[in-house]
Amino acid sequence: MDRKACVTPLQFPKVIGYLRVSTADQDLEKNKADILAFANERRLGHVDWVEEKVSGVKTWKKREIAKAVDSLNAGDWLIVPELSRLGRSTLDILELLSVLRERGVNVYAIKGAWTLNGTIEAKVFLTMMALFSEIERDLISARTKEALKARKAAGVKLGRPKGPGKSKLDQFKPEIEALLRNGSTLKFIGKRYGSSEANLLNWIKKNSIDKTPRP
Repeated sequence: MDRKACVTPLQFPKVIGYLRVSTADQDLEKNKADILAFANERRLGHVDWVEEKVSGVKTWKKREIAKAVDSLNAGDWLIVPELSRLGRSTLDILELLSVLRERGVNVYAIKGAWTLNGTIEAKVFLTMMALFSEIERDLISARTKEALKARKAAGVKLGRPKGPGKSKLDQFKPEIEALLRNGSTLKFIGKRYGSSEANLLNWIKKNSIDKTPRP
């Protein structure tokens, strides 16, 4: 038997270098060089590039990175200049990292030298991010409640309006608007206020509330 025919070519994981800039003065070429240096050091093989020049308004599901994530499998790599490039908020980034973790994808951030995979260190880091996200949501809720308290003290009538066609969500409108601006999902908001996602979405449309997160 020809021994050459038995040789299996070296298999490399798929590697995606993700680059997203929000301002004209950010240098993609430097970020590319840093990513290539890491990939060469780890001998990861060829790097496929996904480049986006968009603002931080869009969530990761509405950007090119969503397609990149769908193409990655267990053992593959996603390399970024820094974790903040992955999303517009802590909530957005945590959601994306959770999806990548479920798929078994290795994530590396040049800034901070963060490697997120199945290790204990990575799990601790993600747990801390989840804690920060919860704090972020609670701070939004606290600020909104303080604002409502101030409005009430000023004589502004609050609470659910009486009459047909009203919703239990009406009294929470300012807080829901703040959560949407911060990038909270409909699932999270609906659970928080005892509403289904479909009912919440209908309420948002009925009240002409902008669902687009703000940078």
